[in-house]
Amino acid sequence: QVQVVESGGGLVLAGGSLRLSCAASGSIFRVNDMGWYRQRPEKQRELVATVSRGGTTNYADSVKGRFTINRNNAENTVSLQMDMVKPEDTAVYLCNAVVVENWDSVRATTYWGKGVLVTVSS
Repeated sequence: QVQVVESGGGLVLAGGSLRLSCAASGSIFRVNDMGWYRQRPEKQRELVATVSRGGTTNYADSVKGRFTINRNNAENTVSLQMDMVKPEDTAVYLCNAVVVENWDSVRATTYWGKGVLVTVSS
């Protein structure tokens, strides 16, 4: 079994910064992609940023230049540095990890955390 746990949500003023962290643990042979998604009120879940095991990043246009994703392969962790936040960044932020659980398996499973709430006040 694999657990994905986020931390770091909270209330922040518009224009400020916040850092989210996420750790994957449990039955892990290798973590492939890791990413952050968000669920805004009455909106569908959307991609915020992803990072491959090799460090290739992908960002939603709405956060480019403001958010930075980083990962630590040795610790199976990923962070999201959120700068110059806006009220429209208010959402539940969810982390996911694409995990290969066994050394002899080619199958990868996506695991999700429960999410953390980020509220940006104007």
